Amino acid sequence: MSYGALAVAALALGFLVTDVLADRLPPAPTELGSVRRNEQGKLEAVTVPLDSPSASGGATPGSALSKERGLGKAPEKGSATAATATTIVVGPLERIRSIKEAARIARDGDTIEILSGEYRQQAVVWSQNRLTIRGIGRRPVLIADGDSAEGKAMWVVRNADMLIENIEFRGVRVPDGNGAGIRFEKGHLKVLRCAFFDNEMGILTGGNTESVLEVEDSEFGDAPRHPGGLHHLLYVGTIARLSVSGSRLQQGFRGHLIKSRARESSIVYNLLVDGVGGSASYELEFPNGGLAWVVGNIIGQSPTTDNRDLISYGAEGQRWPDNALYLAHNTLVDDRLGGRFLRVWTDRMPAGTEVWAINNLLVGHTEFSPQAPGRYAGNQQVDRSALVDADGLDFRLPGNSPLRGKAMAPGSVRERSLTPAAEFRLPAGTRPLVVGKPLSAGALQ
Repeated sequence: MSYGALAVAALALGFLVTDVLADRLPPAPTELGSVRRNEQGKLEAVTVPLDSPSASGGATPGSALSKERGLGKAPEKGSATAATATTIVVGPLERIRSIKEAARIARDGDTIEILSGEYRQQAVVWSQNRLTIRGIGRRPVLIADGDSAEGKAMWVVRNADMLIENIEFRGVRVPDGNGAGIRFEKGHLKVLRCAFFDNEMGILTGGNTESVLEVEDSEFGDAPRHPGGLHHLLYVGTIARLSVSGSRLQQGFRGHLIKSRARESSIVYNLLVDGVGGSASYELEFPNGGLAWVVGNIIGQSPTTDNRDLISYGAEGQRWPDNALYLAHNTLVDDRLGGRFLRVWTDRMPAGTEVWAINNLLVGHTEFSPQAPGRYAGNQQVDRSALVDADGLDFRLPGNSPLRGKAMAPGSVRERSLTPAAEFRLPAGTRPLVVGKPLSAGALQ
């Protein structure tokens, strides 16, 4: 037999052996999903649809995305949380179509991904810790449609280290009139790129003095116009710290755009302009004082505002031992006849409570004068006509303005620089500023 014939015979024999072995192999088992213990201590399988991002190269159990928390430290490798953390996908065409169902099966450390679409009556109490809830693609819209969790909110965050990203909350109503998109009760919550429209409260917090709330690149607006209602777009109780940046708040009604009772509040690079037809009360209020940083914001009230004061500090008296207000590089716009840019309630706050006002651009003919001990310098007052297009939300000084690049160095206080590092950009978010470039008065450079 020739060499070629031998090779052909060997190849045929190989195919025959392979076919025989294949015939003897058992069938592949059915994929049941991720296995973990439930609250009763029993093992259960949590399914992930085959066509979901988790099954097609997105977040998978134990992946970097599954472990990502957005705030705080990711679970340690080898820990029980890291070993069992998974991604749950919710969508109109997914196996899990309800956010309530996702909340029922979610465990500490999990990621819940909500695909684009409208979700009605999905009120939830979130009691898990280290949870990420993220909208995927175009922002999913949650519509209350009469539903609420515990008569408080669309979502109640009980006690968590949690990230909520790219979700829209609409239409929350509850019997006591304080229906919130999110009711944050305790822990550390970061809200990123979310939206809150037509809710009695956008975000409402409890009064836990150790809690921290961060709001970034988000939108709030369209407060309900209920007779007798007092609807704040963002209302923060006596928590440890509030941070709001890159966010847009407009169209209030009788309530405030931001009201913060926090021990420390950092309000930086935002657009707080009530807008045409808006009738908010204060645009920004710190009723109990505290340490307040207000840097690089555009803050404006409309002619129909319910209160003559744009910013208020200390109206309800002292709550915290450390009190000071630092206003730097803000653009303050007052269209109300007889309005006032700033009201400091010195008679209700401790003697010596300090106020700094540096390099603010004051738009309008409203009064602005020192009301407390501190530092007042570099503030410039101009008419609306001195801006590029205030009606179109372009509050920038034109390139030929004699005020461009003429601001003084704002300095530092309490080891924190008052020099802005970024500026607000529409529709929401920030852009970094060029380091070392001469600054102008106001928020926009």
